[in-house]
Amino acid sequence: MSLPSPDARSEPLQARRNKKMARSPHAYVRGNTVQFYEWLHSQRGHALPVGPAVWICGDCHIGNLGPLGDADGNVGLEIRDLDQTLIGNPAHDLVRLALSLAMAARGSNLPGVVTARMLENMMQGYEKAFLDIKGERSIERPEAVRWVMRKAVERSWKQLARERLSDARPTIPLGKSFWPLSHEEKHGIAELFADPAVLKLVTTLKSRSDAARVQVLDAAYWVKGCSSLGLLRYAVLLGVGEKGDGDYCLVDIKQAVKAAAPRYNHVSMPRDNAQRVLEGARHLSPALGQRMVAQRFLERGVFLRELLPQDLKLEIDQLSLDEATTAARYLAYVVGRAHARQMDEATRERWRVDLHLDRSKTLAAPTWLWESVVQLVAAHEAGYLQHCRKYALGKA
Repeated sequence: MSLPSPDARSEPLQARRNKKMARSPHAYVRGNTVQFYEWLHSQRGHALPVGPAVWICGDCHIGNLGPLGDADGNVGLEIRDLDQTLIGNPAHDLVRLALSLAMAARGSNLPGVVTARMLENMMQGYEKAFLDIKGERSIERPEAVRWVMRKAVERSWKQLARERLSDARPTIPLGKSFWPLSHEEKHGIAELFADPAVLKLVTTLKSRSDAARVQVLDAAYWVKGCSSLGLLRYAVLLGVGEKGDGDYCLVDIKQAVKAAAPRYNHVSMPRDNAQRVLEGARHLSPALGQRMVAQRFLERGVFLRELLPQDLKLEIDQLSLDEATTAARYLAYVVGRAHARQMDEATRERWRVDLHLDRSKTLAAPTWLWESVVQLVAAHEAGYLQHCRKYALGKA
């Protein structure tokens, strides 16, 4: 297989992104964040409620939620991708999640009324998170979530290596997912893993000794994601400890860029984009935030995290009739807990009151949410068809 050289990655990466987005309307939504943000910026006045200023995901679709392990080995379902995180309107996360669920329902050939029921259940789950903030989580998990959680808890390093690297041996095989590095990138990665802050990240997990030797065994450019394709992304395989009695770990390095999601004015956020992502993770997904560090790499901001076997993406591209409403309720519950933990009791109550406004007699979900989803589904369906005509058929 002929692999692109480091200075010729742009064209094949763009072609791969276009191909992934042409697979289904839901894949198009996941990859085309720009269209969603353009729609948000076009909303005037009080088309959406103005929620409290909290850290939000900014790109809250189904694929950006999933099981995450923490430094103590516990596993929970949380927001797992925070490239677009910022302090903004929590209603934006609700609309983005609702759009993702609606497109998944359409891709599953479910009748339109199911989408209305999904939005009702989504709001029920979100509001329940505000009531359960101090107690145990008490909400039904859909089968797809139960399955991926069982899989996450049972996974080992060898399974992670075989999935990510195609082999449990301590190398990163070049091919479809991993491309060669430039001399500059290799040198930069070696310098990065000589930094005490990065070494501390590696030794924090699994109760590793702070004095453990950390050695870069292999590294490659990682062809991963969809909307992020084309940004700097690397997989680095490390050996930790002495040869023979040490272990391995896989670190993900990802470029941080300016968030396109609308932010609130007059709020304090880190100006450095990598620090912004790290701060958002600490508020929204503490299990992930404690496993991340922000750095500079090749004059760009990047954030690093060690990948754990328990880190999985939640894939719900096909929904059954019974599962649709359960999934909507549970995923909104997860997002609701991430929002609610940042608010005091009075703020949570005011936001719950605002969410109950603007509801019709025929739909137990806010009118603003329903109308937003209708507009967005129509626009993204049209955009998806145009995308397929342009790229899947190879015509201009």
